[in-house]
Amino acid sequence: MASTYLERTVTTPDTNGNKIATFSAWLKRGSLTEQVFYTSRSSDSNYFRFRFTSDQINVISKTSGTNYFATTSAVFRDTSSWYQVVVTFDTTQATEANRIRIYVNGVEQTKGASSYPSQDSTLYMLASGQPQRIGKESSDGFYDGLMTQVIYTEGYAYAASTFGSTNTVSGEWIPNANPTVTYGTNGFKLTFEDTAALGDDTSGNTNDLTVLGSGTPTLDCPSNVFAVLNSVAQYGSNQGTLSNGNTSWVWSNYQVNARSTLGMPKGKFYWEQRCNVPSAGDEGSNRIGMCTSAFSNFIDTDSTDAHYNAIGNGGIYLMMSAASTSWQRTNNDTSKNVDTYTNATALATGDIIMNAVDVDTGKYWIGINGTWMYSGNPATGANAQITFTNSGGDDLQVFLGSGTNNSRSFSFNFGNGYYGTTAITTNSGNGYAGAEGASKFKYQPPTGYSAINTKGLNL
Repeated sequence: MASTYLERTVTTPDTNGNKIATFSAWLKRGSLTEQVFYTSRSSDSNYFRFRFTSDQINVISKTSGTNYFATTSAVFRDTSSWYQVVVTFDTTQATEANRIRIYVNGVEQTKGASSYPSQDSTLYMLASGQPQRIGKESSDGFYDGLMTQVIYTEGYAYAASTFGSTNTVSGEWIPNANPTVTYGTNGFKLTFEDTAALGDDTSGNTNDLTVLGSGTPTLDCPSNVFAVLNSVAQYGSNQGTLSNGNTSWVWSNYQVNARSTLGMPKGKFYWEQRCNVPSAGDEGSNRIGMCTSAFSNFIDTDSTDAHYNAIGNGGIYLMMSAASTSWQRTNNDTSKNVDTYTNATALATGDIIMNAVDVDTGKYWIGINGTWMYSGNPATGANAQITFTNSGGDDLQVFLGSGTNNSRSFSFNFGNGYYGTTAITTNSGNGYAGAEGASKFKYQPPTGYSAINTKGLNL
């Protein structure tokens, strides 16, 4: 959502609309940059803003040039998980620290630097005729990540327990589907269930927000978290650019690589990736496979640096040969020679790469555009391109890298139903689910293979 935001024009605020308010949202961060998530703004001297800054949560109300604000002491850098953030303003409270409260996943946060408003003061949270915005402030500060169940209540203060609760079986903090709240005149609830109208207000107020840009729906949600590419597992210079909720990666340096946020400790898993830019004339430099946490981000991903038969050494993958007519797999013998599969076809723009791994038996298959390579059959376990032993006992992570500096681009579908912003269209747009039953792929996953999501990991 890094170039998309939602907006509506405020009507006349309620009596306490600029004294009391609650904002609640479930967020999965993408990039760890300063980003504005919600704002109501008239001028540089009058605005209300909620944002991530230096990985902390900061809320501020500026009224006639005077700042009232609070910032969490804790930082929030996990790009693999969802956070429920609840912010409450209530200037009627006698205790000044209770006039700005911040909750994350049900826990009230300790605040660091803060400047609280005086009791019963009027803040600048709403102004008639001015915009409320979700996803950016003015001309910049776009929010980069995922969101769901975004709620604003005008004139009413609620604790986090109104919007979420603890699952008694798993101990997880989960959303309350239908929280009992009073929304007030300018309040709204966004659930993003109508893909044709993502700004639809389901509170009953019909305070619909206009979508400006091209927001992309996803199956990734707090109750079923999908793998994405890890934005904090890249180091060095020219590390590339992640986008589309960290499912797309553009890069041009061979000493960086991308890997998934969720690991695979055991079981059978399936995922797909679309080749957006194969690196014209250099298709042979693509490395596609898996690695463990032992695999260095600085390593040159060629046959001298990774192993296919002893994953405890760091990484396993298949790579296109320089001639682009064969696939090679890295070998762990003394000379680090490679085994070559011939008569392959060079990757082209739009090709969909299918991946299947049986972690328990140590077998890995790759297919292109619906056909498994070299008569492979993950469903029966036949003709795996790579067999391996995870001697290190570390979880496997999806891996993507290259051996040269040429620019290239791939988009992953870990089962969320999109390659970047392109929706799955097969099977009447429904795609095909993995064994966990809560994913959407272009091609039918092999029998027994799940998406890399929390439902699949818990089968």
